[in-house]
Amino acid sequence: MDIRHATIDDAEELRRIYNHEVETSTTTFDLVPRTVDEQRAWIRDREGALGVLVAEVDGRIVGFSSLSPYRNRPAYNTTVENSVYVDAGARGLGVGKALLNETVVMAKARGFHTVIAHISDTEGASVALHQACGFEVVGVQQEVGRKFGRWLDVTVMQRML
Repeated sequence: MDIRHATIDDAEELRRIYNHEVETSTTTFDLVPRTVDEQRAWIRDREGALGVLVAEVDGRIVGFSSLSPYRNRPAYNTTVENSVYVDAGARGLGVGKALLNETVVMAKARGFHTVIAHISDTEGASVALHQACGFEVVGVQQEVGRKFGRWLDVTVMQRML
């Protein structure tokens, strides 16, 4: 597996992976699939201090991770939020762990102080992944999301860098 920084040319593959989650899971609270132009803009928004990584196996993108702003007020500038998405056909192969570990390394190298993860209560595998990568549960937000006709809690996890 190779992990590298994403480029605009990766937008379609990232969109494919992400939109599968939008349409079938509570991994993301987005309700509408992204267009390729929206995915390109999403990648561009993370250029510079933030970042997007992709994992490739045999030249095929099988997952991606990112750092995003945590909040828009200046006092939060040293805190970022992470996301990790793995293609359904590549789960259980260590892709998520490799991406999350590299995302933490990237965050540390770019001078961030802490990384936050917001994880749907239905995503136990994601909680376990984050714990394996040094994140700790710092709280649960009750019924803050609604998708597929049900209320969803969000587990908040944090890793100090």
